[in-house]
Amino acid sequence: MATVAAEYNIPCILMHNREEKPYTNLMKDVLEDLIESINIALDAGVKRENIILDPGIGFAKSYEENLIVMNNLEKIVKMGYPVLLATSRKSMIGFALDLPVTKRLEGTIATTVMGIMKGCKIIRVHDIVENKRACIMTDKILKMK
Repeated sequence: MATVAAEYNIPCILMHNREEKPYTNLMKDVLEDLIESINIALDAGVKRENIILDPGIGFAKSYEENLIVMNNLEKIVKMGYPVLLATSRKSMIGFALDLPVTKRLEGTIATTVMGIMKGCKIIRVHDIVENKRACIMTDKILKMK
């Protein structure tokens, strides 16, 4: 897939997803796995500016591990690539709030705001209008120093 992205000079999202190996140190492992994916992409010829990182919330992580990754998003942001956050309606939110998938808007907005505050540049959501409003408000607050 990396060679196709390189050949067509298109952006690619590198999502963290580790299904085979258990974690020894969650954030260290996530960062190392993302570095490995970045190196694969770069070695295939993907331009650095075409790489986007995704922490993989909801993929091969427990509820608690997802919360830890959310709380440490700035470590992924510090890697120097745009970070995409895709937490919309995820089971992590359902578990935290004890709500079905159709009732997870407020939880999604909370993760959206946290992602922005931690430095994420791209947010993938289902409920666009509500999340856009939260993004605009968060940006306005953050710009007032």
